[in-house]
Amino acid sequence: MTPSLIPATILTGFLGSGKTTLLKRVLTEAHGQKIAVIENEFGEENIDNDILVADTNEQIIQMSNGCICCTIREDLRATLADLAEKRRKGELDFERVVIETTGVADPGPVAQTFFIDDEVAASFQLDSIITLVDAKHAQQQLDTRQEARRQAGFADRIFLSKTDLVGAQDIDVLTHRLRHMNPRAPIESVHFGQVPIDKVFDLKGFNLNAKLDIDPDFLKADDHGHDHGHGHGHDHHHHHDHDHAHGEHCDHPHHHHHDDDVKSFVFRADRPFHAERLEDFLGSIVQVYGPKMLRYKGVLYMKGHDRKVIFQGVHQLMGSDLGPKWTPGEKKQSKMVFIGIDLPRDILLQGLEQCLS
Repeated sequence: MTPSLIPATILTGFLGSGKTTLLKRVLTEAHGQKIAVIENEFGEENIDNDILVADTNEQIIQMSNGCICCTIREDLRATLADLAEKRRKGELDFERVVIETTGVADPGPVAQTFFIDDEVAASFQLDSIITLVDAKHAQQQLDTRQEARRQAGFADRIFLSKTDLVGAQDIDVLTHRLRHMNPRAPIESVHFGQVPIDKVFDLKGFNLNAKLDIDPDFLKADDHGHDHGHGHGHDHHHHHDHDHAHGEHCDHPHHHHHDDDVKSFVFRADRPFHAERLEDFLGSIVQVYGPKMLRYKGVLYMKGHDRKVIFQGVHQLMGSDLGPKWTPGEKKQSKMVFIGIDLPRDILLQGLEQCLS
């Protein structure tokens, strides 16, 4: 029997968004789990200040409650391989890994490590990417820093910190903005890192599962009452309510317009896809736009298949799998979401349309 894979969580978020607070909470809470934390850097705000009193030359530090912390001095791949090896030999005992990225990091390459490297893939399974967003400073960070927008686009779940420092209307506007970037990720407020452990771990964001969670409000706004049985995927920036010059305010706080480069759109179709055509098209899109494609996922209705086909990707890496059978009476429909930087929406939508049989 192969030993089960060690789940890994990537924790990302801009400087000061509360990653370390959340980590401390996760590490010190008595949940009985042994967690290895990999830190991408020793910055000023670091776990060692409070919890760890240790010489930082030591690469792996065992903590009193059985958790482990280590810093990356070489690349992530080598560190993960080292941890897995020590665990196999019984030198270290841990059940899961959390990787805290630097505040300005793009989580993409970190996520890709779990798919590209055979040695890492043999021991670890990427569970999810969690992004912390500082509610007080987020609008400015999202306006000025593409890394902050990327982190939002990559997330499987977004936690808003410091919501006590801003008003309800500001949180509404921020939530609305984040949903346009990423309608897949549930958004929740956290206070001082106090998050139930089941909202942080085992989210299965990278599982090829048969459901595609897209924020339902996003889809409602998407529809405009059309249902022609072919693909509609409005990224809302063409939605009449959103037509304001940058930085201009409109009457509804919800429709505060930011034309962010990280956008998402949804494609839906009731006609089945032609398998080879779709494969060729997605393959060529990923080759050209891969670096700008953050996350994409779909549950597909394929011609000649009685089972759903599930696909997802990060940047250039795309995988697909056969899902469960369509149940009798279930409406057969393809649903896809793309999250990326300046993706050519029209090219994608037209191309997908042409892959329908």
